Amino acid sequence: VILGHEMVGRVIEVGPHANIDSMGQQVKVGDRVIWAHSYCGHCFQCTQAKQPYLCINKRMYMYESMEKHPFLMGGFAEYGYVLPTSGRVKVPDDVDSTLASLSSCAFRSVMNAFDQIGDISPSDTVVIQGAGPLGILATGVARIRGAKKVITIGAPEQRLSLATDFGADEVLSVTGMDAGARLARVKELTQGRGGDIVFDFSGVPGAFAEGMDLVRSGGRYMVAGQTSKGKIEFQPSLITLKNVHLQGSISADISHYHKALEFISRHQSSLPFGRMLTNRYGLGTINEALAGMSAGNEIKPLVLPWGDA
Repeated sequence: VILGHEMVGRVIEVGPHANIDSMGQQVKVGDRVIWAHSYCGHCFQCTQAKQPYLCINKRMYMYESMEKHPFLMGGFAEYGYVLPTSGRVKVPDDVDSTLASLSSCAFRSVMNAFDQIGDISPSDTVVIQGAGPLGILATGVARIRGAKKVITIGAPEQRLSLATDFGADEVLSVTGMDAGARLARVKELTQGRGGDIVFDFSGVPGAFAEGMDLVRSGGRYMVAGQTSKGKIEFQPSLITLKNVHLQGSISADISHYHKALEFISRHQSSLPFGRMLTNRYGLGTINEALAGMSAGNEIKPLVLPWGDA
Protein backbone atom coordinates (compact mmCIF):
# COMPACT_ATOMS: atom_id res chain seq x y z
CA VAL A 1 0.00 0.00 0.00
CA ILE A 2 0.90 3.67 -0.22
CA LEU A 3 0.27 5.25 3.16
CA GLY A 4 -1.30 8.66 3.63
CA HIS A 5 -4.93 9.72 3.29
CA GLU A 6 -4.98 13.38 4.38
CA MET A 7 -3.97 15.05 1.17
CA VAL A 8 -4.41 17.89 -1.28
CA GLY A 9 -3.27 17.81 -4.90
CA ARG A 10 -3.07 19.94 -8.01
CA VAL A 11 -4.95 18.57 -11.03
CA ILE A 12 -2.72 17.51 -13.93
CA GLU A 13 -5.35 15.65 -15.96
CA VAL A 14 -9.14 15.51 -15.98
CA GLY A 15 -10.94 12.36 -17.10
CA PRO A 16 -14.32 12.14 -18.88
CA HIS A 17 -17.21 13.77 -17.00
CA ALA A 18 -14.88 14.78 -14.15
CA ASN A 19 -14.76 18.52 -14.81
CA ILE A 20 -17.33 19.34 -12.11
CA ASP A 21 -16.61 18.85 -8.41
CA SER A 22 -19.13 17.63 -5.82
CA MET A 23 -20.25 21.21 -5.13
CA GLY A 24 -20.96 21.96 -8.79
CA GLN A 25 -17.78 23.95 -9.35
CA GLN A 26 -15.76 23.71 -12.54
CA VAL A 27 -12.49 21.78 -12.17
CA LYS A 28 -9.65 22.21 -14.65
CA VAL A 29 -5.98 21.41 -14.91
CA GLY A 30 -4.07 23.51 -12.40
CA ASP A 31 -6.85 23.64 -9.79
CA ARG A 32 -6.26 22.20 -6.34
CA VAL A 33 -8.63 19.60 -4.90
CA ILE A 34 -9.19 17.45 -1.85
CA TRP A 35 -11.07 14.18 -2.23
CA ALA A 36 -12.99 11.61 -0.23
CA HIS A 37 -12.89 7.85 0.00
CA SER A 38 -14.97 6.14 -2.69
CA TYR A 39 -18.54 5.09 -1.88
CA CYS A 40 -20.64 2.77 -4.05
CA GLY A 41 -23.82 4.88 -4.11
CA HIS A 42 -26.22 1.92 -4.15
CA CYS A 43 -25.98 0.10 -0.78
CA PHE A 44 -28.38 0.71 2.12
CA GLN A 45 -25.99 3.10 3.89
CA CYS A 46 -25.45 5.19 0.76
CA THR A 47 -29.09 5.41 -0.31
CA GLN A 48 -31.59 4.89 2.50
CA ALA A 49 -29.47 5.81 5.52
CA LYS A 50 -27.84 8.75 3.69
CA GLN A 51 -24.57 8.00 5.47
CA PRO A 52 -22.15 7.12 2.68
CA TYR A 53 -19.16 7.07 5.03
CA LEU A 54 -20.67 3.81 6.37
CA CYS A 55 -20.78 2.32 2.86
CA ILE A 56 -20.22 -1.45 2.93
CA ASN A 57 -18.43 -1.32 -0.44
CA LYS A 58 -16.22 1.70 0.16
CA ARG A 59 -12.70 1.94 -1.20
CA MET A 60 -10.31 3.82 1.06
CA TYR A 61 -7.11 5.60 0.14
CA MET A 62 -3.99 4.05 1.73
CA TYR A 63 -5.83 0.74 2.21
CA GLU A 64 -5.90 -0.26 -1.48
CA SER A 65 -3.17 -2.36 -3.05
CA MET A 66 -0.70 -0.40 -5.15
CA GLU A 67 -0.20 -3.57 -7.20
CA LYS A 68 -3.64 -3.19 -8.77
CA HIS A 69 -5.14 -0.52 -11.03
CA PRO A 70 -5.23 2.45 -10.50
CA PHE A 71 -2.12 1.91 -8.31
CA LEU A 72 -1.78 5.46 -6.90
CA MET A 73 -4.15 5.17 -3.94
CA GLY A 74 -2.24 6.88 -1.15
CA GLY A 75 -0.99 10.29 -0.14
CA PHE A 76 2.73 9.68 0.35
CA ALA A 77 3.47 9.82 -3.36
CA GLU A 78 4.25 12.31 -6.10
CA TYR A 79 0.98 11.51 -7.88
CA GLY A 80 -2.45 10.36 -6.78
CA TYR A 81 -5.54 9.05 -8.55
CA VAL A 82 -9.04 10.26 -7.71
CA LEU A 83 -11.54 7.46 -8.29
CA PRO A 84 -14.60 8.39 -10.40
CA THR A 85 -16.85 7.56 -7.44
CA SER A 86 -14.86 9.70 -4.98
CA GLY A 87 -16.31 13.04 -3.98
CA ARG A 88 -13.94 15.91 -4.61
CA VAL A 89 -13.93 19.61 -3.74
CA LYS A 90 -11.95 22.43 -5.30
CA VAL A 91 -9.82 24.32 -2.78
CA PRO A 92 -10.72 28.04 -2.44
CA ASP A 93 -8.07 30.40 -3.76
CA ASP A 94 -7.55 32.00 -0.34
CA VAL A 95 -6.83 28.68 1.45
CA ASP A 96 -3.21 27.56 1.33
CA SER A 97 -2.58 23.95 0.35
CA THR A 98 -0.99 23.26 3.73
CA LEU A 99 -4.23 24.27 5.47
CA ALA A 100 -6.43 22.55 2.90
CA SER A 101 -4.80 19.25 3.79
CA LEU A 102 -6.33 19.54 7.28
CA SER A 103 -9.77 19.39 5.72
CA SER A 104 -9.32 16.02 4.04
CA CYS A 105 -9.44 13.97 7.24
CA ALA A 106 -9.07 15.64 10.63
CA PHE A 107 -11.25 18.67 10.07
CA ARG A 108 -13.97 16.96 8.03
CA SER A 109 -14.34 14.44 10.87
CA VAL A 110 -14.76 17.30 13.33
CA MET A 111 -17.37 18.92 11.09
CA ASN A 112 -19.37 15.70 10.86
CA ALA A 113 -19.30 15.24 14.64
CA PHE A 114 -20.55 18.80 15.21
CA ASP A 115 -23.29 18.43 12.61
CA GLN A 116 -24.53 15.26 14.28
CA ILE A 117 -24.45 16.62 17.83
CA GLY A 118 -26.77 19.49 16.90
CA ASP A 119 -26.99 23.14 17.83
CA ILE A 120 -24.76 24.77 20.43
CA SER A 121 -26.53 27.48 22.38
CA PRO A 122 -24.92 30.60 23.92
CA SER A 123 -25.56 29.07 27.36
CA ASP A 124 -23.76 25.77 26.66
CA THR A 125 -20.48 24.68 28.19
CA VAL A 126 -18.61 22.42 25.77
CA VAL A 127 -15.92 20.05 27.05
CA ILE A 128 -13.38 18.76 24.52
CA GLN A 129 -11.47 15.61 25.48
CA GLY A 130 -8.18 15.50 23.61
CA ALA A 131 -5.73 18.19 22.54
CA GLY A 132 -4.53 16.51 19.38
CA PRO A 133 -5.38 17.92 15.95
CA LEU A 134 -9.06 17.00 16.16
CA GLY A 135 -9.46 18.31 19.69
CA ILE A 136 -7.76 21.61 18.87
CA LEU A 137 -9.87 22.08 15.74
CA ALA A 138 -13.00 21.17 17.71
CA THR A 139 -12.10 23.80 20.29
CA GLY A 140 -12.11 26.43 17.57
CA VAL A 141 -15.40 25.24 16.11
CA ALA A 142 -17.09 25.24 19.53
CA ARG A 143 -15.88 28.78 20.13
CA ILE A 144 -17.02 30.05 16.73
CA ARG A 145 -20.39 28.31 17.04
CA GLY A 146 -21.12 30.32 20.14
CA ALA A 147 -20.52 28.16 23.22
CA LYS A 148 -20.61 30.09 26.47
CA LYS A 149 -17.55 28.25 27.75
CA VAL A 150 -15.09 25.83 26.14
CA ILE A 151 -12.96 23.50 28.30
CA THR A 152 -10.24 21.46 26.59
CA ILE A 153 -8.57 18.48 28.27
CA GLY A 154 -5.28 16.99 27.11
CA ALA A 155 -1.49 17.25 26.98
CA PRO A 156 1.29 18.27 26.55
CA GLU A 157 1.41 21.93 27.56
CA GLN A 158 2.34 23.04 24.03
CA ARG A 159 -0.94 21.68 22.70
CA LEU A 160 -2.96 23.05 25.59
CA SER A 161 -1.46 26.46 24.89
CA LEU A 162 -2.55 26.16 21.27
CA ALA A 163 -6.03 25.09 22.40
CA THR A 164 -6.21 28.31 24.42
CA ASP A 165 -5.35 30.30 21.30
CA PHE A 166 -8.12 28.42 19.47
CA GLY A 167 -10.62 29.67 22.02
CA ALA A 168 -10.54 27.43 25.09
CA ASP A 169 -11.57 29.32 28.22
CA GLU A 170 -9.91 26.72 30.40
CA VAL A 171 -7.47 23.89 29.72
CA LEU A 172 -7.02 20.88 31.99
CA SER A 173 -3.98 18.62 31.86
CA VAL A 174 -4.15 14.84 31.80
CA THR A 175 -0.62 14.72 33.21
CA GLY A 176 -0.77 17.48 35.82
CA MET A 177 -4.19 16.56 37.26
CA ASP A 178 -5.96 13.29 38.00
CA ALA A 179 -9.45 12.50 36.75
CA GLY A 180 -11.03 13.45 40.06
CA ALA A 181 -9.43 16.88 39.99
CA ARG A 182 -10.50 17.43 36.39
CA LEU A 183 -14.09 16.47 37.20
CA ALA A 184 -14.11 18.77 40.23
CA ARG A 185 -12.88 21.68 38.11
CA VAL A 186 -15.48 21.09 35.38
CA LYS A 187 -18.19 20.93 38.04
CA GLU A 188 -16.85 24.15 39.59
CA LEU A 189 -17.04 25.90 36.21
CA THR A 190 -20.61 24.68 35.54
CA GLN A 191 -22.38 25.33 38.85
CA GLY A 192 -22.01 21.68 39.77
CA ARG A 193 -23.75 20.32 36.67
CA GLY A 194 -21.02 19.20 34.24
CA GLY A 195 -20.65 19.89 30.56
CA ASP A 196 -23.75 20.43 28.45
CA ILE A 197 -21.92 18.86 25.50
CA VAL A 198 -18.82 16.67 25.74
CA PHE A 199 -16.76 15.60 22.72
CA ASP A 200 -14.28 12.74 22.95
CA PHE A 201 -11.51 13.28 20.40
CA SER A 202 -8.85 11.74 22.62
CA GLY A 203 -8.21 8.32 21.11
CA VAL A 204 -7.70 6.98 24.66
CA PRO A 205 -10.24 4.28 25.64
CA GLY A 206 -10.23 5.31 29.29
CA ALA A 207 -11.42 8.79 28.33
CA PHE A 208 -14.90 7.42 27.65
CA ALA A 209 -15.63 6.60 31.29
CA GLU A 210 -14.31 10.01 32.33
CA GLY A 211 -16.47 11.67 29.70
CA MET A 212 -19.57 10.02 31.10
CA ASP A 213 -18.71 11.61 34.44
CA LEU A 214 -18.03 15.01 32.86
CA VAL A 215 -21.32 15.30 30.95
CA ARG A 216 -24.27 16.73 32.88
CA SER A 217 -27.55 14.91 33.41
CA GLY A 218 -29.55 15.30 30.22
CA GLY A 219 -26.43 16.36 28.33
CA ARG A 220 -24.97 15.21 25.04
CA TYR A 221 -21.85 13.07 24.62
CA MET A 222 -20.26 12.67 21.20
CA VAL A 223 -17.61 9.95 20.89
CA ALA A 224 -15.61 10.62 17.73
CA GLY A 225 -12.05 9.77 18.72
CA GLN A 226 -12.24 6.08 19.60
CA THR A 227 -11.00 3.84 16.80
CA SER A 228 -8.70 1.42 18.65
CA LYS A 229 -9.73 -1.97 20.00
CA GLY A 230 -8.92 -0.99 23.58
CA LYS A 231 -11.45 -2.02 26.22
CA ILE A 232 -12.57 -0.57 29.54
CA GLU A 233 -15.05 -1.45 32.25
CA PHE A 234 -18.15 0.73 32.07
CA GLN A 235 -21.40 1.11 34.02
CA PRO A 236 -24.20 1.24 31.39
CA SER A 237 -26.77 2.41 33.94
CA LEU A 238 -25.09 5.83 33.88
CA ILE A 239 -26.56 6.39 30.43
CA THR A 240 -30.02 5.73 31.84
CA LEU A 241 -29.66 7.46 35.20
CA LYS A 242 -28.12 10.60 33.67
CA ASN A 243 -30.43 10.50 30.63
CA VAL A 244 -27.38 11.13 28.46
CA HIS A 245 -27.70 11.44 24.70
CA LEU A 246 -24.78 9.28 23.58
CA GLN A 247 -23.65 9.23 19.97
CA GLY A 248 -20.70 8.13 17.86
CA SER A 249 -19.30 9.68 14.70
CA ILE A 250 -16.81 8.41 12.15
CA SER A 251 -15.32 9.98 9.06
CA ALA A 252 -17.56 12.26 6.99
CA ASP A 253 -19.23 12.74 3.63
CA ILE A 254 -18.05 15.15 0.97
CA SER A 255 -20.22 17.99 2.32
CA HIS A 256 -18.08 18.05 5.46
CA TYR A 257 -14.89 18.37 3.41
CA HIS A 258 -16.43 21.44 1.82
CA LYS A 259 -17.56 22.85 5.17
CA ALA A 260 -14.08 22.41 6.59
CA LEU A 261 -12.52 24.33 3.70
CA GLU A 262 -15.10 27.09 4.00
CA PHE A 263 -14.55 27.31 7.76
CA ILE A 264 -10.82 27.80 7.25
CA SER A 265 -11.42 30.35 4.51
CA ARG A 266 -13.72 32.38 6.74
CA HIS A 267 -11.91 32.11 10.07
CA GLN A 268 -8.20 31.80 9.24
CA SER A 269 -7.60 35.39 10.29
CA SER A 270 -8.97 34.74 13.80
CA LEU A 271 -7.83 31.16 14.46
CA PRO A 272 -4.13 30.16 14.22
CA PHE A 273 -4.54 27.17 11.91
CA GLY A 274 -0.97 27.54 10.67
CA ARG A 275 0.45 26.84 14.12
CA MET A 276 -0.94 23.31 13.97
CA LEU A 277 1.38 22.59 11.06
CA THR A 278 4.78 21.77 12.44
CA ASN A 279 7.81 20.59 10.45
CA ARG A 280 8.06 19.93 6.71
CA TYR A 281 9.41 16.74 5.17
CA GLY A 282 10.01 15.28 1.73
CA LEU A 283 9.34 11.67 0.80
CA GLY A 284 12.99 10.85 1.52
CA THR A 285 12.67 11.87 5.17
CA ILE A 286 9.14 10.68 5.81
CA ASN A 287 10.25 8.19 8.47
CA GLU A 288 11.45 11.15 10.52
CA ALA A 289 7.98 12.65 10.31
CA LEU A 290 6.40 9.40 11.48
CA ALA A 291 8.89 9.10 14.33
CA GLY A 292 8.14 12.68 15.38
CA MET A 293 4.43 11.94 15.45
CA SER A 294 5.00 8.78 17.47
CA ALA A 295 7.10 10.69 20.01
CA GLY A 296 4.50 13.45 20.31
CA ASN A 297 6.90 16.09 18.99
CA GLU A 298 4.67 16.97 16.04
CA ILE A 299 1.08 18.15 15.80
CA LYS A 300 0.65 18.05 12.03
CA PRO A 301 3.87 17.51 10.07
CA LEU A 302 3.69 18.19 6.34
CA VAL A 303 4.95 15.86 3.62
CA LEU A 304 5.75 17.78 0.47
CA PRO A 305 6.65 15.40 -2.41
CA TRP A 306 7.29 18.27 -4.83
CA GLY A 307 8.82 20.82 -2.47
CA ASP A 308 6.77 23.76 -1.21
CA ALA A 309 2.99 23.39 -1.48
